[in-house]
Amino acid sequence: MKWIAADIEMYEKAAEYVDTAIIPLFPISFDDDMKGFAGMAEFASLLTTQLEKQFKGRIFLLPGFSYIRDNPNNLHALQGWENSLLDKQFKYIFHITCDSSWKQHEKDLAGSLIWIPSLPLEHMQEQQKISIVEDQVKQLLGLFTQKWHEVKE
Repeated sequence: MKWIAADIEMYEKAAEYVDTAIIPLFPISFDDDMKGFAGMAEFASLLTTQLEKQFKGRIFLLPGFSYIRDNPNNLHALQGWENSLLDKQFKYIFHITCDSSWKQHEKDLAGSLIWIPSLPLEHMQEQQKISIVEDQVKQLLGLFTQKWHEVKE
């Protein structure tokens, strides 16, 4: 389910079955890194959209958490998102990012951080993009099912 009106209605009817939230993390910069960060956001967006399709009915794909890179408040703001989701009975939270700087905060997050290096998609044909993203999703499927089968302490 995605953050769109039709899916919200579906979520409200079946909330007890939707136990997993995905939050894509999108860095923003208006400096020299701007193009690279836009590419990261594009790749993470395509990836999370495909994940949502694979697990429709179990996963809720939230809008991307956009942040200005190197802002000291980013971690606290993301933890606020997590707390809200945990209060709403989401048992599993996955953060998907192409920004390796989040790795240093992994232990401070309640959810699972998945860092995937961004691939430059800008010069690829649409079919090539889809193929690459589908390959990445196949690799992530096992990670998701593993987390779901872990015993929560």
